[in-house]
Parts: sequence; C-alpha cells; structure tokens
Amino acid sequence: MTPTVQKRLAISAALIVAAVFIGANAHLLTVALTSQPECREAAGTMPAKRAC
Repeated sequence: MTPTVQKRLAISAALIVAAVFIGANAHLLTVALTSQPECREAAGTMPAKRAC
C-alpha cells in the first residue's frame, strides 16, 4: 500500500468515526427530549412531576 492510499484510508476512517459519534449523540439528545416531554423544565421552573 502506498503512503497516499494509507493517508486516504486513515482520513476516511476518521470521518466515519466522527460521523457515527455525532449521529449517536444526536440520537441520544432526541430520545432524551422526547421520552418524557411533561418532565422538561419550562423557563427555569421546577419539573412538572416529582418523579422526574
């Protein structure tokens, strides 16, 4: 394998890893915000339910 090919593979792998990391975090954020919408804070107030 030539150094150019190795460099392209390394950059491609790094981009794929970064994309998966960002996608996983976006998914976690989406699930956290939509799983219990009644438990979210509204303008600095307390949560709607004590169990939240």
